[in-house]
Amino acid sequence: MTNQQLWQAVLGELELNLTKANFTTWFKNTAISFIDGEKITVGVPNTFTKAWLENKYHQSILKTLQKIVGGHIKEVIYRVEAVKPQTQKMDVPMTAAQTATEKPTIMAEIPSNRFGLNPKYTFPSFVVGKNNELAHAAAQAVAKNPGKSTYNPLFIYGGVGLGKTHLLQVKNSLMIISRP
Repeated sequence: MTNQQLWQAVLGELELNLTKANFTTWFKNTAISFIDGEKITVGVPNTFTKAWLENKYHQSILKTLQKIVGGHIKEVIYRVEAVKPQTQKMDVPMTAAQTATEKPTIMAEIPSNRFGLNPKYTFPSFVVGKNNELAHAAAQAVAKNPGKSTYNPLFIYGGVGLGKTHLLQVKNSLMIISRP
């Protein structure tokens, strides 16, 4: 898991418990800049954001990181810097359940100008939370067996930012690849 993927997973969990305004204000332009064993350094855009995250959200960030990576993170440090997400990989031990459910998805090139689909939307890049796990499972079922799933037709309804567009785009992309 790259630093960017790890931080996106953390942000996905934190976003569920914050208002959109708070989330955007305090977590926009933040990223994991470095991982050193049990210590993670989070790059923030300014000193005000640094102080706010340290005082208000530090425990939530630490607990979420520990939940995602398995509890071996002991310290989170915030540093003011120009945030440039790196692709340093972190060895995160996966549980048996995660290994069983995560199968590599190979995305063939989708002619986006022909179908209007964004190739960046994939099932592995989708952040699953408690508010969208049913929609995620339904979209996967429809993508695997179009027309034969119990979710036929697939209808997804929900609030802003829960991944409706992402799920429908990836489902359609996979259907086009499997049945051109």
